[in-house]
Amino acid sequence: IGQTAASSPCPQQLPCPAPFAALTELVSLSDVQNASVDAALHGGVISIGNFDGVHLGHASLLRQTRQLADQISGPAIACLFDPHPIAILRPDAAPKRLTRVDERARRMSDLGIDFLVCCKTSSNLLNLSATEFFESLVRDTLRCRGMVEGQNFCFGRDRQGNVDLLQSLCRKYQIDFRVATMQQTDGQAISSTRIRDSLAIGDVAAASAMMGRSHRLDGIVCQGDQRGRTIGFPTANLDQINVVIPAPGVYAGRSRLDDREYLAAIHIGKSPTFQSGQPGKVEVHLLDFSGDLYSQHLSVDLDHRIRDIARFDSADELANQLRKDVQRVRELQHSPY
Repeated sequence: IGQTAASSPCPQQLPCPAPFAALTELVSLSDVQNASVDAALHGGVISIGNFDGVHLGHASLLRQTRQLADQISGPAIACLFDPHPIAILRPDAAPKRLTRVDERARRMSDLGIDFLVCCKTSSNLLNLSATEFFESLVRDTLRCRGMVEGQNFCFGRDRQGNVDLLQSLCRKYQIDFRVATMQQTDGQAISSTRIRDSLAIGDVAAASAMMGRSHRLDGIVCQGDQRGRTIGFPTANLDQINVVIPAPGVYAGRSRLDDREYLAAIHIGKSPTFQSGQPGKVEVHLLDFSGDLYSQHLSVDLDHRIRDIARFDSADELANQLRKDVQRVRELQHSPY
């Protein structure tokens, strides 16, 4: 499929096989009031949400969706909206995504979800009342026999619909409805917002604990200033990163190339020693790697924050610190989050 549901070239009446997971298929519904889908999606159990990050709370919800689908012998379906509705309603306030749609589909597949339905967000979609939305998508288009949602779920124009209304509508149309148990850390519900807040201060360990996996940055390797290679630490500069970039700092992480995993030291932010770069610049030094990565797609998982970025009086001082950073990355490779 390529990018996101919003740019999917697939006909809306056909499920589009995704290249990343045999069990998950992506279906783009540009207008749920007029959409039709393959019969394979009919009669299943649906969970609707943004699912950004597919964190531990989402994982619990989706596992319960899978369980109910097994009970009624139907497909397990997740449904999200792309772009995020806030991007249409209040573009300046739209949150930066934690994961691309295709990455969410990969993770959902591991949780037993059969289909990911992506509704292209539009003004028409957002103007549907809660009842119109439910009847169009859940009852008429997907002909669902079950639903699983969290207790704070809202839907329809101006978020008018809540779990009480949803329960009433499901009862009316004889749809099995379950309220999923909320997952918490530190006495608070796990949420994408909390994960973004953790990343904003560079606490990738806290973000990873809520997601159940490390935060992943991916982009295209572009030409940098090449100063790193002159002091023995060549870096891959990532461009076209479309997810949340954590606060400036030096991080320990991992990257996979050609079925081999490499430890990585990642510098995010400006380079004060050379007075260059931007706050969101991402430079990745792969330990024990030699080769040309220009123009290649590279993903890196951030496991630990090592230190703040700092200015050094000379290239030699910077190189000494980078050696310490690399040693710290090696020490942390077996550490838990």
